[in-house]
Amino acid sequence: MDTVIRRTVTAACFALFTAAAHAQSEASRPAQAQAAVALTGRVSSAEEGAMEGVVVSGRKDGSTISISVVTDAQGRFAFPAARLEPGHYALKARAAGYEIDATQAADVAAGSEAKADIKLRKVKNLSAHLTNAEWMMSMPGTDEQKRFLLNCNGCHTLERIMKSAYDADGFMQIFQRMAGYYPGSTPLKPQRLAGKATRDVERGGSGRKTAEWLASVNLSQQQTWAFPLKTQPRLTGRSTRVIITEYDLPNPLIQPHDVVLDREGSVWYSDFGQMFLGKMDPKTGKVTQYPIPVVKPGWSEGTLDLEIDRDDNPWVGVMYQSAIAKFDRKTEKFRMWTTPKEWDTDAGQLGHIAIEGTRSDNKVWIKNSDGGHIYRLDLVSDKMENLGAFKDPRSGKRIGTYGIHSDAQNNAYLLDFAAGNIVRIDAKTRNATVYPTPTPDSRPRRGRVDHQGRLWFAEYQGNAIGMFDPRTERIAEWRVPTPWSAPYDAVAGRNGEAWTGSMLTDRVSRLDIKSGQYTEYMLPRPTNIRRVYLDDSTSPGTLWVGSNHGAAIVKVEPLD
Repeated sequence: MDTVIRRTVTAACFALFTAAAHAQSEASRPAQAQAAVALTGRVSSAEEGAMEGVVVSGRKDGSTISISVVTDAQGRFAFPAARLEPGHYALKARAAGYEIDATQAADVAAGSEAKADIKLRKVKNLSAHLTNAEWMMSMPGTDEQKRFLLNCNGCHTLERIMKSAYDADGFMQIFQRMAGYYPGSTPLKPQRLAGKATRDVERGGSGRKTAEWLASVNLSQQQTWAFPLKTQPRLTGRSTRVIITEYDLPNPLIQPHDVVLDREGSVWYSDFGQMFLGKMDPKTGKVTQYPIPVVKPGWSEGTLDLEIDRDDNPWVGVMYQSAIAKFDRKTEKFRMWTTPKEWDTDAGQLGHIAIEGTRSDNKVWIKNSDGGHIYRLDLVSDKMENLGAFKDPRSGKRIGTYGIHSDAQNNAYLLDFAAGNIVRIDAKTRNATVYPTPTPDSRPRRGRVDHQGRLWFAEYQGNAIGMFDPRTERIAEWRVPTPWSAPYDAVAGRNGEAWTGSMLTDRVSRLDIKSGQYTEYMLPRPTNIRRVYLDDSTSPGTLWVGSNHGAAIVKVEPLD
């Protein structure tokens, strides 16, 4: 018994000594070393008190870069000192249904911790704050009816439709007019298609029935909506452990459709509505734009798919210019390859390319959206071969390829956006094998082959991430937790995680592949996301996306 007492007293004394020594050590540290946090505060509202899951953003006067953090369960936020240099910062906050009560700012000084408590109030006009997904949740109608709107949010928000006063006849005229616009059009810069080219905006549906339904949920028959407006609950827990950096681009017309990093860490982006290839320095936010030659005057301008080859040279698909381009970083000049004239049409569109396996056989895969034809460019002869359009052997329907991706052996994968198929083309035999996704009509859109040779892809209509393993020839799916996320792209890294983004939710989703659990992160502003790029040189990885309608590049860094 005495031994036990002596051990207890000794342990207690040791604990007290350790605590005292730690306190003395902390007190003796230089002030600057203690200031690990540059700015901290608490977010609250009259309705909720302390608010978890609020995105708080700070931007230094004169800067194009914003830093954002998220409040914890006590409503507290903290900006690391390493992320905020001294200066005057304007503060903003994002929480569904709330807005900042008054202009907020803070002065950050070296070696000290600034304080700024933020009060939020309920918004008076909730409709102006809804995400596209929240509009989808709010409006009455079946899922089948609402899926039509997944064809609309590429050019503008759903708010534009819901606040319109078009009746059914008016919507029928809208459908006809929209069919004549380039898919990279926005209200700021609409582009008409040239020649006889049109797009199937109805996706084979019944236009009249859709028009009548839209006229029943917009403001054509009443001054306000007859249904309640709904918002998604704020994200909590692990979703608050993140730092988000936004880089504003120098022109509001820039649409950074694809954002990727080269091996030196420079950030490159394709412009969906203009003939530029962009490069950004992530340390300073400085942007350099390289004009891409116009090879088909009079046709719509803009680029889509952006890839970086083994020599760090960017390649882009130049859409309705019926061309692809390679940018030589040493000469800063573009090399263009165009569709042979005898194959070209008014609707010719070379938006997607695959170069991951090009080094194995000197061939580049290309998809022509007009007719779904698959090309291969031989870089030795500079000639293209047309493999034609592939079909689903079960239905006889043409594979509606959107994304095209290749593995290390340059076998190609087609993502059937018109249905729910993954198609594998053998690089040597050119034979195609079709694999249906477990979710019917999931509409796979874009993805990436990982370091293990597995194809990861987004299921736009299936609201999931999918993975095809060529060794087992099986497809696995992980459904994204937020309704109407409509994942556009998916990528997996070497650290056991996969990511996707959304054009509807303003969220990005991170999947723990082993456990199947998702962590979602709310972004500071409305963010129309297409391509997702994962820098997996660290664990956890860092996600890069473009805000296609916000002229910004976004970096998402989870803290655990």
